[in-house]
This record gives sequence, structure tokens and C-alpha cells, in this order.
Amino acid sequence: MATQLKIDFVSDVSCPWCIIGLKALEQAIENIGDEVAVEMHFQPFELNPQMAPEGQELFEHLAGKYGTTKEQSKQNKENIRARGEEVGFTFRMDRWIRIYNTFDTHRMLHWAALEGRQSELKHALFERHFSAGENPGDHDVLVAAAEEVGLDGARALAVLQSEAYAADVRERQEFYHNQGIHAVPSVVVNDQHLIQGGQPAEVFEQALRKIAAQ
Repeated sequence: MATQLKIDFVSDVSCPWCIIGLKALEQAIENIGDEVAVEMHFQPFELNPQMAPEGQELFEHLAGKYGTTKEQSKQNKENIRARGEEVGFTFRMDRWIRIYNTFDTHRMLHWAALEGRQSELKHALFERHFSAGENPGDHDVLVAAAEEVGLDGARALAVLQSEAYAADVRERQEFYHNQGIHAVPSVVVNDQHLIQGGQPAEVFEQALRKIAAQ
């Protein structure tokens, strides 16, 4: 009988290491196969909650927030591109040039979870941001992504034009912040085991097998 594992994947769509970590985690789960039955939930984390809706140029943002030089930024992007390629995700560095506010993104993902399409929407938004260079907080982008994964576009727009799920997103963010999570991706297994960072698939696999064996 398969061991039940509940996984809360705390992340932001504007975080490149989050999609790298997610793809590696999914590969690990596939490698383990029928030994585990995984219940996955995506939890909100805003990397830049004060970011203006129009966003900020990527290098300008990194230089201001982390003191990153242009050479360091170029090398970091190449490392991200290469890691993405390893896990089967395409980063278009010529298109990924801005950082955006993602609060509405998380509201849409919360709604998608209620509709049974959260995982599909999460992947679609990662692709739209990092592969197509789109703003994941833009309402037109969010509605189009929702329709792409089988959600109702009119209902998606209605959610975005209201304050629906804003309190839920803030509550979830505060909960994980109070649990000591200040960086993403953070993978919480069965509400007690924490795996942090965009780890390789083999690291996730080893950790999940160990947890399942307990």
C-alpha cells in the first residue's frame, strides 16, 4: 500500500529556482512511483510584496536588492538557464527582463485550487513568465492562463476584479512566515519535514523515501 505524503510547496511564480525545484520534485515523485501517494498543495510566498504593478527592470532590481553586479547577474542567469534545461524547463533570458508584483497571481492560484486546477495553472504561469516573458500579475495574462488550463475566463476575471481570496492568501503567507520560512522554494512534507531550495531530483527522492519509511 502506498504511503501518503502531503506536500506543501511554498513558492512564488517570480522565483526561477521555484520552477527548477518543482520540476526536480516532480521527477523525484515519478522515480519513487507507486510507493507513495502525494497530495500536493501550492502555498503563497511573495518575493517582492511592495513591488509596483508595472514591475521593475530585472538587473536594476537585483542590483538594488542584493548588490548584484552585471557580471554576477549574467552568470546567475546562465546557471539558472542550465539548471532549467536539466529538469526540462526552458528559460528565455532575452524575455525574462522584469520583476513583477504577484499578489493577484496568488489569489488566482488559490481559486484554481478550489477548482481542481492549481497545479496546471502554476505550471502555465511559470512558462508564461520565464519562457514567454509575460507579467504573471497582469489580469489579461492570468485570465488567458486560466482559460488555457480549462478554467472559466469570466469567473477568473471576476475574481481578479474583486478582493476575493485576498485574506486567504495573506493568512497563508503569514502562517508560513511564522513557521520560519523566509526563502523559497520551501517544501514542507507532512507538516513537519522541511526541504529548502531548488534541489536536484535525487536529493528530493532521498528525502521523500526517508520520510515515507518513517
